[in-house]
Amino acid sequence: MRNLALAIALGAVVLSGCTNVEEEPQTETASATDTERNKEIARKFYEDLWFSNNTGAYADYVADEYVVHDIGERKGITEEASAQKGIADFFHSMGEMTGEIDYQIAEGDKVATRWFLTMTPSDFARERGMEDVDRVAIINVMRFNDEGKIVEFWNHRHDVELPQPRNDDGSLYRGTDDQADAPTEAAAS
Repeated sequence: MRNLALAIALGAVVLSGCTNVEEEPQTETASATDTERNKEIARKFYEDLWFSNNTGAYADYVADEYVVHDIGERKGITEEASAQKGIADFFHSMGEMTGEIDYQIAEGDKVATRWFLTMTPSDFARERGMEDVDRVAIINVMRFNDEGKIVEFWNHRHDVELPQPRNDDGSLYRGTDDQADAPTEAAAS
């Protein structure tokens, strides 16, 4: 009887150990699945907004609000998702723009993407000092929420290689107040 009780107790310990072994790989697989999902979402974000001017798809990728870490006044501020559409629209209004993903690295809820920007400026952009851009390296790091939406965005560009368009008075053209001067998509066609 004592041997039977010992065998049952030992069996229970072995079985509970087997249950824990099965749970660990499922947790790791779920995390790896989320990481791969986030890399795919980041890739599609670039393909739609930056490489093909499908900027209306921004809401598929960006949470209603996100935090951005960039240069100038855009350091650690919260923006509405539509700001990503506006930024991409601005660059597309300046000429023919495309890009290419070099590589992605993902860990946990973050994805780093190194990509190249190529742009042929419009006459409007050339008048403001913009020059051809040929494969300028950009690295962005995005943090994703559980739903697979971008909630934080770090921008790292090799700005020394980027031409900076200027207004007539020599100030940096930002596309804000003087955006009305930029050609619309319909007018550019």
